[in-house]
Amino acid sequence: MSSPRPGPRRFAVAALSCALAVLPLTVGTAHASTAPPSATTSTRAPATVPTPTIPTAPTTTKPAATLAATPPMGWNDWAHYQCSVDESTVVANADALVSTGLAAKGYTTVTVDDCWMASARDADGDLVADPTKFPHGMAWLGSYLHSKGLNFGIYEDAGSATCGGYPGSGQPQGGGADHFAQDAATFASWGVDYLKLDGCNVYIPSGESTEQAYHNAYSAESSALAAAGRPITFSESAPAYFQTAEWGNPTWFDVLGWVGQLGQLWREGWDIATYDSGNPTASRWSSVLSNYGYNRWISRYAHPGNWNDPDFLIAGDPGLTADESRSQVALWAMMNAPMILSSDVANLSPDALAALGNTDLIALDQDPAGRQAGVVSTNGTTDVLAKPLANGDRAVAVLNRGSGAATVSTALSSVGLPNCTATAKDLWTGATSTVSNALTATIPAHGTAIWRLTPSAGCAAAVPTGEIVGNGAKCMDLTGSNTADGTAAILYTCSGGSNQAWSRPGDGSVQTLGKCLTASGTTAGSTVVISSCSGSSAQQWTAQADGTVTNNASGLCLDVYGGGSADGTKLDTWTCGSHQANQTWALPD
Repeated sequence: MSSPRPGPRRFAVAALSCALAVLPLTVGTAHASTAPPSATTSTRAPATVPTPTIPTAPTTTKPAATLAATPPMGWNDWAHYQCSVDESTVVANADALVSTGLAAKGYTTVTVDDCWMASARDADGDLVADPTKFPHGMAWLGSYLHSKGLNFGIYEDAGSATCGGYPGSGQPQGGGADHFAQDAATFASWGVDYLKLDGCNVYIPSGESTEQAYHNAYSAESSALAAAGRPITFSESAPAYFQTAEWGNPTWFDVLGWVGQLGQLWREGWDIATYDSGNPTASRWSSVLSNYGYNRWISRYAHPGNWNDPDFLIAGDPGLTADESRSQVALWAMMNAPMILSSDVANLSPDALAALGNTDLIALDQDPAGRQAGVVSTNGTTDVLAKPLANGDRAVAVLNRGSGAATVSTALSSVGLPNCTATAKDLWTGATSTVSNALTATIPAHGTAIWRLTPSAGCAAAVPTGEIVGNGAKCMDLTGSNTADGTAAILYTCSGGSNQAWSRPGDGSVQTLGKCLTASGTTAGSTVVISSCSGSSAQQWTAQADGTVTNNASGLCLDVYGGGSADGTKLDTWTCGSHQANQTWALPD
């Protein structure tokens, strides 16, 4: 649980209003993922909890290394159980992680989400576990998880109350002292290794922007964790409260720019659809595609110790077919997403366990280079992704969005390996083949083909190749595929066409169809065209950390004219603004 969603909130708590309601950024209904089921307000009594024996194995200790140097892996109760979580549920799923072998493959952080605590703090102001749901308390739970070789994760909120109405760590509404330091110390005393901090009910002081209030709250938590005396990985939900559409907005981009200074991973958008026990076969596939959709454009924020989090893996849980489940695992691995299951682990099918435990896919997700896949092409039916790996290999995935099987051929040149022969390993079957032209596969409906390519000794270094995507999640396009010098570069719906395939050969140029992207002048408003490559500074472009691309001749930003997103809108260079959506670009990698 960690972000806003449309329609009914996760909990019908009339006295609480999530901070999203006051955001000036939204236009109409900002979020469009599946609404939560009525089961979220279930009053199911907790099961009788036998006292599990804590083994005598020593408590695990964290190395003095970068926190979350690779994306965290584990389990969280929310998307399957919502507020029905209790001690027996957590223990049973933790035990299942071990018995299924998933823990040995990296799924080691077990996180208790919202609704774990009592409705009020104790007389000393400390958080207290719900004594009915968690009769042995949280320190006991932490010790139990550690004895199993697992890490202990817990949920809190940066506001006055959690989304479910339980005590938050933040300031009360109207102002006053917060509980960040007190709660961090409590978590450390319980042996917590991972904190997920939601963003409902954040107090916005008069005269302060919503973003500044969130920055202050998350900064306070970051400082509290640093002083807690125990390494605790920090998962932030702040960006999710500023997302308004797949592409984004200036404040969302700004928040994404600072969360990495405070923590290790962040929920940047909509929640994944939760399991509905009243309608267990309801499809959740559109939610998977939605979360993949907003996450694929923000690779610039991901690197070792900092990860984009598009929410839980629900692969194998009701609501996805076997092929859809395999797709989610493959896409999350390509995007370096935290692989945090939210399911009934003991009831996962053999097929689901095979997908989730696929060591080749886990290796992509955990690759030490930490480079999120770039988008090679999208056309509404298929998406092609390419991901550079630490040892020089290259992973390629092809998603079939269609309702029927499709045979797809992907040229090696299109994924950055021109004039190259490579060994291709199919990461589903394990079969290897030698490929010198194209990867070909018949992909089932909603399925994803995925390979690991090892270039031959004679291959040059991979050239980042693919779409350059801008405002409205549309592509930089060469008008009419015309290669005449002076042809305008425009914004257009992504089609997968060759006139939307751009390469970055490493010399500062950006090329398509044998020509170079060129600024026609050095003054603001100069059109952007293609012309014969000359190596001039007008053809030199520098990608900046905030997503802007500046022209070396003028220092101006690559810009969609007038802030537009309509097909055919021309591109120009313009004075760089602050996180403008029409000056932000997703580049191939």
